[in-house]
Amino acid sequence: MDSSELGSSRPAGVASGLTLPPGLTEEEAEEMQMELIKVEDEIETLRQVLVAKEKHAAELKRRLGISPLSEIKQNISKGWQDVQCSSAYMRTSQTLGDLNRRVASSNLYLTASATLEDIGRSDAYKRTQETLSQAGQVTSAAFTSMGSAIRSRFGEMR
Repeated sequence: MDSSELGSSRPAGVASGLTLPPGLTEEEAEEMQMELIKVEDEIETLRQVLVAKEKHAAELKRRLGISPLSEIKQNISKGWQDVQCSSAYMRTSQTLGDLNRRVASSNLYLTASATLEDIGRSDAYKRTQETLSQAGQVTSAAFTSMGSAIRSRFGEMR
């Protein structure tokens, strides 16, 4: 497309009677107007090329079996990987690791841990555990026999 075609396809701002900005000659304004038309045409061409490329990429992905869901999964994985590599995540992870080590080596944690181990070895805990286990087995057996009875009743109804 040559400049005469460009000029005829769009209204010229300067030629349409607009006032010129101060310090700008009519010739400079016309040159700028022509350059603006060319840039806008290039932008439109680039938009059209981009749309065509996006369609082509979508077709290639379809033919390769790459679904939108797999793309989302891949993007999430990549995003999580980026987060894990970030300095903020690394600093937070380091701080939490230090805190965990301090808590795990503290007297309160060690005392509580020892107390829980003692409870686990106590006779009262073992009796309670055994009683609850037996109750669970009895309940399970009751539901199984109830399920069998219901099944046989439904069988009789047919």
